[in-house]
This record gives sequence, structure tokens and C-alpha cells, in this order.
Amino acid sequence: MSWSDDRVDILKKLWGEGKTAAEIAKQLGDGVTRNAVIGKAHRLKLSSRVSPIQQNTKKKKVASDIPRIVVKRAPQLRQPEFKGKEVSMAELTEKMCRWPSGDPQSEEFSFCGCTVVENIPYCSTHAQLAYQVTSRAKKLNPNDFAGDAGTPDDLEIKNVATG
Repeated sequence: MSWSDDRVDILKKLWGEGKTAAEIAKQLGDGVTRNAVIGKAHRLKLSSRVSPIQQNTKKKKVASDIPRIVVKRAPQLRQPEFKGKEVSMAELTEKMCRWPSGDPQSEEFSFCGCTVVENIPYCSTHAQLAYQVTSRAKKLNPNDFAGDAGTPDDLEIKNVATG
């Protein structure tokens, strides 16, 4: 494919009219591709223009156009960490809470060791930390958390670690 003077003139005219490279290639025919049109327009240093796709979008607000609102929140009180019975891995059994506590590389590392909730590897306290209430989650029996204050009647939980 060679660029004759006639083809170059047509390219310049259609480019100036705002036609897309694909439209220009189709009109030129004879094996001219969209990429060939773009390359030739670039070599001819024809004026760059906004993409037709970008022309159809509305101007979006930039962050500097949006006023900032600063909301001050009351500091959340941190509850003391519940460590349970603090058992070692060697002492851990199937019916004991597997919630880890501390740095696994230190000698003080331990697991909770309290009695687990049925079908969950944690005690009721750590199950509340490990699982979030969500509408699309597996429903649990509310009696599984018996003794915990404020448990809703139809508790639905989601494992935070696995989503």
C-alpha cells in the first residue's frame, strides 16, 4: 500500500472533518487499515484531536471542584483483647477455640482454648470478631451465641477472612 498525493489529500480532508481513523480507512479502501491512517496522520503531524469516544462523555468533576467536608468523629473506645485460656498448640483440641493471640514467633504465642461454637472453630466471643452480619450469609442458630448480650434473633454471619 502506498500513499499517493490523492490519498494524502483525502486523509487530510477527512481528518480535518473529524472522521475516525476507521471511517477514513474504509473510504480510502484498497487495504488501508485504521492503524495505517493513524500512523500517516502522525507522520504528517496532523492536529491531534479528542477521541470520538471522549467527545461523547460529559465533563467529570475533578476532586478540586468538589467541596471537602470534614467530619469529626468521637474516638472509638478500644475494648480489651479477650485472650481466653491461652493454651499452646500442643494443648489445643478439636473442641477448643483456635483464635490466635500474639506473635507466632514468640514463646508467649497461644490460642484462646475456650469451648467452640458448633460448626465454627471459635468460641462465641471470637466468632463475633471473625464473622460479620450480612444479608447474604449462612444463617446460624441464634442459640449458638447463647449468653452473649445483644444477639439478634435471626443472626446471619459472614466469614471476614474468606469473604
